[in-house]
Amino acid sequence: MITLKEALKKSKEELKEIKQELKNRAKENGLNAVIAWDESGDGVPILIKDNIQVKNWSVTSGSKILQGYIAPYDATVIKKLRKNSLSPFGRANMDEFAMGSTTESSFYGPTLNPHDKTRVPGGSSGGSAAAVAAGEAIAALGSDTGGSIRQPAAFCGVVGMKPTYGMVSRFGLSAYASSLDQIGPITQNVEDSAILFDIIKGFDEKDSTSANLDQEAIAPKINPDEKFKVGVVDNYIAQASSKVQKAYEEAIKALKTEGHEIIHLNMTNTKYDIATYYIIATAEAATNLARFDGVRYGNRAKDIKNVEELFYKTRSQGFGDEVKRRILLGNFVLSSGYYDAYYLKAQKVRHLIKDEFNKIFSKVDTILLPVAPDIAPKLNSISDPLEMYKSDMYTIAINLVGLPAISLPVMKDSEYNMPIGLQFVCNAFEEQRLFNIASSFERSINYK
Repeated sequence: MITLKEALKKSKEELKEIKQELKNRAKENGLNAVIAWDESGDGVPILIKDNIQVKNWSVTSGSKILQGYIAPYDATVIKKLRKNSLSPFGRANMDEFAMGSTTESSFYGPTLNPHDKTRVPGGSSGGSAAAVAAGEAIAALGSDTGGSIRQPAAFCGVVGMKPTYGMVSRFGLSAYASSLDQIGPITQNVEDSAILFDIIKGFDEKDSTSANLDQEAIAPKINPDEKFKVGVVDNYIAQASSKVQKAYEEAIKALKTEGHEIIHLNMTNTKYDIATYYIIATAEAATNLARFDGVRYGNRAKDIKNVEELFYKTRSQGFGDEVKRRILLGNFVLSSGYYDAYYLKAQKVRHLIKDEFNKIFSKVDTILLPVAPDIAPKLNSISDPLEMYKSDMYTIAINLVGLPAISLPVMKDSEYNMPIGLQFVCNAFEEQRLFNIASSFERSINYK
């Protein structure tokens, strides 16, 4: 498959042929990763997750409640693509409102993993990752609220990067949890990830959380020869499956071969990360999704008698089970009598998690972590929501503290031949360092 770097050198006529090839592959694969196409742009085609506004496109966040909604404007990241010879080309499937880890909750049906169609591609950006892995997209944009770029990238054997909170504008992204959401690239390799990140990053006055910093281009300065102190977290990897533990061991060997120094660490139990995240994320989700009521956006319930019934029926019929579950939980932790006990306490723990990362980064340059506790599960195999929430145990802390991270494929397990990915984490706004260590690791591990 042609890389993003190579595609940027192609003529418009050559890009037309590439676009047709992408569509043909999607039809042949039958993964349900791309749910719509658009051929109005003449730049390098980029797949766009279904929660990012593209003017005159349907944008539904994978939900019934937004069917019929047409975006009236371009998100800031889309404007940046257009200014840099790239074009939004298709809609990627996703978990409804980005609430999920499997892309099974989508209104459009589940996406399949290209390495094994009986398994999930991860989520919530499962369509983006599956399409890149299957050669249906040169590169894609996803969003990461608790691992939604990194986890599907790991399950599908591609590169998924979550920027520092504030490095990429959220203007035009359908909000799930506003203090956690970030748009980022899903690509075939580290260099393509840096190229796409350079294009979409930057200050945006339309996003109040956007970081107003001088930002030099990272891709031209990637240095895979720079040496780092790499923290490996012994108590975290002990909670992972034997398959992931083996990949972790291979990664440490590769890092030593490249000349990096390995420093062993222990971190706070992941159960605190999970509890904190699912209080804060659901609270913000309940607030953000209150706007979908049948009055202003998308679908409206039929045969209603009054306004109260309009709200009730529209939301009951329009939202899926997982979204309803998180709205209920969010409203509960924000309710009178429980706010201090849950939401306020979770915000305090969030600061403690941040303090721990600050102490660790005074000793190391980057941290190597698992992305998921095991390989991609089978379709329809997770019936208990708590099991799905636990699968985010290694990714959600990064969103809670707003750090940059990148997931890279390491190896395939010997039993099922499924990809296993690991992630590097750096301190806030150290994306150059993140891409340098990722490039060094990619060269050493030589995943195929």
